[in-house]
Amino acid sequence: MPNKLDKKILFFDIETAPLKIWSWGVWQTDAVAVDSDWYMLSFSAKWLDGGFTTKGLPDYASYKTDKTNDRELISELHQLMSEADIIIGHNGDNFDIKKTNERIIYHGLTPPEPYKTIDTLKIAKKYFKFTKNNLNYICERLGIGSKHETGGKDLWLKCIDGDMGSWKKMLSYNKQDVVLLEALYYKLRSWIHNHPVMTTLNNQCIRCGSSSVQARGRADKKNWHRYRCNDCGSWYQKKNTQELLNRITIHL
Repeated sequence: MPNKLDKKILFFDIETAPLKIWSWGVWQTDAVAVDSDWYMLSFSAKWLDGGFTTKGLPDYASYKTDKTNDRELISELHQLMSEADIIIGHNGDNFDIKKTNERIIYHGLTPPEPYKTIDTLKIAKKYFKFTKNNLNYICERLGIGSKHETGGKDLWLKCIDGDMGSWKKMLSYNKQDVVLLEALYYKLRSWIHNHPVMTTLNNQCIRCGSSSVQARGRADKKNWHRYRCNDCGSWYQKKNTQELLNRITIHL
């Protein structure tokens, strides 16, 4: 039974169409001209211990008249982001969120309600030295699972052309990334020292909400103690209160 938390966490991942450009060479970094800019193909989002929302452009009525129109897709993602207190992605701060923001402002939408972010890529780089820091490598290394095979760029090109079989494969691929993302978050959670406080109840872990916590000595600040969660393994500091002392055995 999941613990009751005060904050709503949303995991999400997006897939985008490539730009069509003119270039003087295969490896040239600057385009001579852009024929068509990128747009969003799909997103997958999941609430912590909750349900999925995975959508692609063909799920909306506008796809019948314009296969590049992502306004309805963006509007739905915008609503989910507005409901979240915390949004989690792998490279989410630098890619998924900024890309989504670009489409939000492009369509004339206002910013989502304020939220905090956790980027599992940043956590991986800060606390560990994995051989590679991409989602697939880290999850395979930790025994979590693997991304779905796509067959390369052809999947994206076939989706752009409107192939429904390819769209089905794309959405499955997109959803699997979020399955891995949530599992990776659980692996990394106890290492995230600046993790937002998830509950204000004194007898619960501030990260996972478990009531199976132990006080483990005094912290540096006056009237503060260190605590360890027996469920998620997190260490944290919290101001001492009489109510907390009555409920938790202190090990000094």
